[in-house]
Amino acid sequence: MQRNTGFVCFGEVNTPHERLEKKHDEALLALRTLGFPLTDAGVVIDDPAYRTADEAAEKLAAAPMDCLILCVAGWVPTHAVIRLTDRFRHVPILLWGLCGWRENGKLLTTADQAGTTALRPALEAMGYTFKFVYSVVGQPHPLGRIAAYLSACGARAALRTARVGTMGYRDMLLYGTQFEGNSMRGRLGVEVEPFEMLEMVKTADALDPAEVAAGVKDVREHWKLEKPCGDELIERGVRYALAVGRKIRERGYEAVSLIDVDGMKKLLGFPPAMVFMLLERWYGVLTIPENDVMGAVTQLIVKHLTGQTAPYLEYYEFFEKSVLIGVPDFIPASATDGDVKLLPAAFGLLSQSLLNVSKVKTGYVTCARLIYQDGRYRLHVYTGEAKTPAPWSEYGWDDPAPQLPSLEVFPDSCTVEEFAQKVSCQHVIVAYGDCTEALRDFCRLTGIEMI
Repeated sequence: MQRNTGFVCFGEVNTPHERLEKKHDEALLALRTLGFPLTDAGVVIDDPAYRTADEAAEKLAAAPMDCLILCVAGWVPTHAVIRLTDRFRHVPILLWGLCGWRENGKLLTTADQAGTTALRPALEAMGYTFKFVYSVVGQPHPLGRIAAYLSACGARAALRTARVGTMGYRDMLLYGTQFEGNSMRGRLGVEVEPFEMLEMVKTADALDPAEVAAGVKDVREHWKLEKPCGDELIERGVRYALAVGRKIRERGYEAVSLIDVDGMKKLLGFPPAMVFMLLERWYGVLTIPENDVMGAVTQLIVKHLTGQTAPYLEYYEFFEKSVLIGVPDFIPASATDGDVKLLPAAFGLLSQSLLNVSKVKTGYVTCARLIYQDGRYRLHVYTGEAKTPAPWSEYGWDDPAPQLPSLEVFPDSCTVEEFAQKVSCQHVIVAYGDCTEALRDFCRLTGIEMI
């Protein structure tokens, strides 16, 4: 998820160099297990002419970095470190203090934390963006905390060039799905581009029939239809997906939202659930309905932090110790437990629809939602155990009402009441595993308040 991380190790000129090299090599070996691309600038000492610092800086300057790791292997005067870092003031820093070791029942140390405790307040006073972690004698290195920060730095860099496409704007005149373009581009770097449904309809009408037929075949081969369904319904979904897909490739979108209720359902008579599923399958983009730009950007954040195609789900019910979240349309394949299942079904005034009724993966989850309020960006985050809910249905579907893709989440980082007083939208983005620290690091890097 990251272009490049710089790595440089520091120690004092009077510390035996072979010991500094040994600590450098061990730290670098541990870092490489995380899988992030690394540029190693070697060992820097406080030599009077700053030769080692300048040589290391030249190595680092040759490869653009998302993050610079300052690995302190012992006491080092702060000025030698700043000599190097001043060339990279725009790059987030991870300050990592190594530790001593035991020999024959005795602790030996190169005074690593003397170096970090001198350096940490100096970095703070000089306005650097950084995170401080340290190793402890006899304990594993803090690789989890390091990985979280490197992922956050990578996500921060990736969002500077990200594009979100939205067909239409403010579906159902919703408030919480809107975005503020200047701050979105300025603070996070995300460019949000609107495009018109009319353009997509015209593109769909002009498609090569052979391309459409191939898409219909793909659907029938890879998805399980719970009831018989004619090709005409599937073909409509394929046509719209191919049309939007051309826009995705033309503009380089990483995430897409479509006008749902006031657009595809009202004007075209076609719920876009199948379209979203095909966009994710064929083009690898993140998808969310109802012009939910803020939800799409939350998905982008999670993807660049974790590598996951995180689904959106919607709140349906609050219970004493849990919340019911589900979707009346689709989930991505990455969140599907078992086969992708489609059910021809009708809801309200819509006489035809292909509804995703797949089972959602369970497990430990992190739920997140980005909001913009009072001129500030905030990220609402909580964690919990996600389980398969008891049978339920949304009122209004034809009998027998389908079991919608859903989860019952039991929060453990807050109570349901605490969650309810901070909930920020009807849509929430769900990531598997605990990615709280990476989200917290991302928020610190980008000036977002995490709640």
